[in-house]
Amino acid sequence: MDFGIFTFGELSRNITTGSALSPQQRLKEVIELAKLADQAGLSFLGLGEHHRRDFALSAPEIVLAAIARETTSLRLSTAVTVLSTQDPVRLFEQFATLDLISDGRAEIIAGRGAFVESYPLFGHSTEDYDGLFDEKLRMLLELRDNATLTWNGELTQSIPGMDIAPRPVQERLPVWVGVGGTPASFARAGRLGLPLFIALLSGPERFRRLVELYRHSAEEAGHDSATLQVGVGGHFYAAPTSQQARDTLYPHYRAYFEQNMPRPVDHFPRSTFDDWSEPGGGLLVGSPQQVTEKLLEIHQALGNSRYMAQIGLGGLPFAETARSIELLATEIMPAVNRGIGAA
Repeated sequence: MDFGIFTFGELSRNITTGSALSPQQRLKEVIELAKLADQAGLSFLGLGEHHRRDFALSAPEIVLAAIARETTSLRLSTAVTVLSTQDPVRLFEQFATLDLISDGRAEIIAGRGAFVESYPLFGHSTEDYDGLFDEKLRMLLELRDNATLTWNGELTQSIPGMDIAPRPVQERLPVWVGVGGTPASFARAGRLGLPLFIALLSGPERFRRLVELYRHSAEEAGHDSATLQVGVGGHFYAAPTSQQARDTLYPHYRAYFEQNMPRPVDHFPRSTFDDWSEPGGGLLVGSPQQVTEKLLEIHQALGNSRYMAQIGLGGLPFAETARSIELLATEIMPAVNRGIGAA
């Protein structure tokens, strides 16, 4: 299994002091965490796209380009690109350029977006929420596969046989589909034969049948489902002991839920946090052994080939986030892969 990290670059206020990092500080921190992940041997970095004042990452492609020059091995992607409100041509050009800068390490994870502020910001209606994504995803795949494109758009522009340049280093720029829990989204990814990224915010059993639907849809469309990758990602924090992990993360996780979710909650209780951290829950917080056991449970249920840890949640200090990344790379990743090999 490949392991990586991702972040939305949220600017959570400390629940005691009321202070938060500035966008400049947060972006510098993200670049340093990427360098650490690269040095530790992780394989993937993803940056989310948001357009609110409580997030620093409205232009992840630019930050990824900066990270490309500071790293050597990390695959570099969005997590996710809100494709419904992007121009697919411009997006492809940006990632083709990133691929050239990074010597072939660029990827795109495209989704509809749980946060919807980009729709009015860029002149789109949420009434076209699914239609925009469907058409723009098909257009993006045509852009990837054709150096000259003719396209007749309904919700997108029409293109009369024009050059699509530059072309990336990779023959086919990887495009993943990011999904939450909507069956139609899993089925669409399968029909298109695209790798799948699941936002795993609850236990894996909820998604078992949806992954089966994805693979069944792929087979019906003539794709070999055995070759399709499934990645999962979710909230993560590891510390030497379970108690230390929970006590350290909770105030920051509470700040994240109360400030930075699509619909912030008034109060996020410790009891809910502890319930989610238990076996079967979707929150991977605990000792390396406990996190390893959860990751093996996820793999057994979903057959995923990639895990992406959402790190630094809710203003967690840099040193704590860095230590958690080190535990992921040095203890959890080897233990999970040993477990998979022994199964």
